[in-house]
Amino acid sequence: MAYAQGRLIHDADGHFMETPDWLFKYADREMRDRMGPVDLGTPELLKPSYFEKILARRADPVQRASDDANFMSRKLYDALGAFAADDRGKAMDQLGFVSQLMFPSFLLVPLYEADILGDDVDYAYRLAEVSNRAMADFCSADPRLLSASYLSLRDFERAQKATADLIASGTNALMISCSAPQEHSPSHVDLDPVWAQIEEAGIPVVLHIGTSGQLVDPSIYVNGLPKPDSAHGEQEEINSVSIVVAPRAVMQTLSAMIIDGVMERFPRLKFGVIEQGAAWVPSWIRQLDTVHDAYFKFEERLRSLSLRPSEYVNRHVRVTPYSVDDVGWIIEQSGEEICMFSSDYPHKEGGRDPIKRFDNSIKHLSESARQRFYCDNFVDLMGSGLPESLAKVSSQ
Repeated sequence: MAYAQGRLIHDADGHFMETPDWLFKYADREMRDRMGPVDLGTPELLKPSYFEKILARRADPVQRASDDANFMSRKLYDALGAFAADDRGKAMDQLGFVSQLMFPSFLLVPLYEADILGDDVDYAYRLAEVSNRAMADFCSADPRLLSASYLSLRDFERAQKATADLIASGTNALMISCSAPQEHSPSHVDLDPVWAQIEEAGIPVVLHIGTSGQLVDPSIYVNGLPKPDSAHGEQEEINSVSIVVAPRAVMQTLSAMIIDGVMERFPRLKFGVIEQGAAWVPSWIRQLDTVHDAYFKFEERLRSLSLRPSEYVNRHVRVTPYSVDDVGWIIEQSGEEICMFSSDYPHKEGGRDPIKRFDNSIKHLSESARQRFYCDNFVDLMGSGLPESLAKVSSQ
């Protein structure tokens, strides 16, 4: 019996768990030498034997039956289909989701560092190309897996070309960094040809946690206490303090996209905010409208907008809450159009039963609100990025 029962559910956040050599077969020799193996943060995970043991266990019928019986309890590399493409379709059968939008795990940080912090623009674009080919290949194992391809906005001309190439390749979504490039805003008018292409293609732009650098100042951890455990190992600092402030970069980027008129100029462009939680959304919307009213007389860019900022959010932005968020309250405060379901499979943060957590939080809402959360808001976000066959299933 599949995990999801009783309604159609789209998952806005699924992950591939990289192996150290994951990218090598998608890169030429020069790039392989430059990239090196994917840093998984834990020395044990760099050993091929670690992954061989997992695959051997999955090949044993008795052990596999035991694993399947505890399907949602197995996380990270131990989860079904975490890194073996042949098993991901089986995982989707057990999950029962109509589709799953797929992201890397450990590679998000190197993509960010090359794009936003690095000095070699060519390397940033080439690394993204290698990563995107690898993710597209993994997602080709099952039509329910939707690939999010990384797009650097660092160079205006290369961003235009990369956008065209990715759209032509059939990618389902384009992921940009939550942070601004070194020398310009993501709302810069010279990026309008990029947004025009994406709008015409009808696919979304997504912003995922891990693409904004350090979530907190390093000195915050110099507190005389033991260092808190990370959810994914040494490389990623995911903990109680960092999660509270995680949306800072995405709030800045989306605020610029609204106030500088990108959403005005491209009314069909959609933005998905993934794995940043959603408790911040109601206050952010209220602050946007407050600032709009306070600065309206002083800023021409605000007077050029035909809508209030909150209306752009409702029209353009879709957000995945954490399963521990009070999603019912968030929807009541910000509207039914914004929040959408995600499992974060196979990461630990998604929990063992996210559907139960979300159901408990939104059970008092109308059926139309619950339908929007589990299905319709994702379909709206994805647009043409959702294959027609899956869109038909969603409309049944």
